[in-house]
Amino acid sequence: MDYELTATIFKALGDPKRVQIMDILSCGEQCACDILAYFDFTQPTLSHHMKVLMQAGLVQSRKSGTWHHYSLNLEKMSELSAILETLLQNQRDCICHEMEEKNEACANQSKEKVTR
Repeated sequence: MDYELTATIFKALGDPKRVQIMDILSCGEQCACDILAYFDFTQPTLSHHMKVLMQAGLVQSRKSGTWHHYSLNLEKMSELSAILETLLQNQRDCICHEMEEKNEACANQSKEKVTR
């Protein structure tokens, strides 16, 4: 698992307004002007939230005239789903298995020293 990427995604989702924006975009592409209608903040504040979501790769945009249209990055949504699944399951590549293997190796080395 790429822990840096995972942390970046979760940090982007660490603000309730950004989670709400993601929920709005789950209905399909939205113009910034339409997204603003859901909130009591300014366009620059929306731009900041969108920048964070885009830097995390969760949202993509296209410009049409003077407005930006935003949509979920479906590829990144699939990655996010896989990350959540990995975190919720005991998989072979989990860091805990790496630690178990290191602990077993240390225990075996200690046993070898005692038997000498």
